[in-house]
Amino acid sequence: MPARHQVTLDTATAVRPDGMNETPRVVLSARGLRRDFAGFVAVKDVDLDIHHGKIHALIGPNGAGKTTIFNLLTKFLQPTSGTIELLGTDITRTPPAKVARMGLVRSFQISAIFPHLSVLDNVRVALQRPGGLGYQFWRPVSALDQLTPRARELLAIVGLDDAAHRLAGDLSYGRKRVLEIATTLALDPKVLLLDEPMAGMGHEDVGTISGIIRSLAKDRAVLMVEHNLTVVADLCDWITVMQRGQVLAAGDYATVSKDERVRVAYMGTEHGGTEHGGTEHG
Repeated sequence: MPARHQVTLDTATAVRPDGMNETPRVVLSARGLRRDFAGFVAVKDVDLDIHHGKIHALIGPNGAGKTTIFNLLTKFLQPTSGTIELLGTDITRTPPAKVARMGLVRSFQISAIFPHLSVLDNVRVALQRPGGLGYQFWRPVSALDQLTPRARELLAIVGLDDAAHRLAGDLSYGRKRVLEIATTLALDPKVLLLDEPMAGMGHEDVGTISGIIRSLAKDRAVLMVEHNLTVVADLCDWITVMQRGQVLAAGDYATVSKDERVRVAYMGTEHGGTEHGGTEHG
């Protein structure tokens, strides 16, 4: 079994006013994370550090524990043991709704939009909670008008401003996923967790989503589960490879793709035949 492995993000460093380098600040961290299900250990001794301004990929074959880690970090599952900190605050036992309000927000594998509402109204609905309107259900629909400028800003950020008045259900699959990102941004995330954002997309849509994620990461941390290794290689600053619930390896793509353990256990070949491109096996 893989040994416990400390995950750190090293590479791109910031320059302090005094000219000295400093590493990007950690905004989300986990130590000794473990989750048991009726005697089965789904995640064991996982340490993670997610850094502001960086894109961090969580990869591994099916059953490696990636989605369980997402659920633990966002508090949809409670860890059996271990700790989680967000922006320096222990959130190990914090409810998921409060964690989202603190700035840790995730998307899901299946697009979660309101198909019978317009694209603009989907984003306005998402803005109700941070805008203080979430529980003011007695107010007229016109109360949402105050949210329109910000909703249009978010649509412009993701390139959907031309589709503001279209029904969300009429969008292509790729643009529905883009809309979901816009609604996620409505919560002003400090850490954005994306669960397979490229799943089911064609080449053109993959390029669009990749560009959006790269742009978003300038102002926040991004942690993503992704099966498309070409995307991971081109987009991500740091990669954590999972196997059987534990960290197998970590580093940039060049490092992990040359790791013999990764080649054998994850990429499916002793000779690293899937060094750049393709999707995960298993």
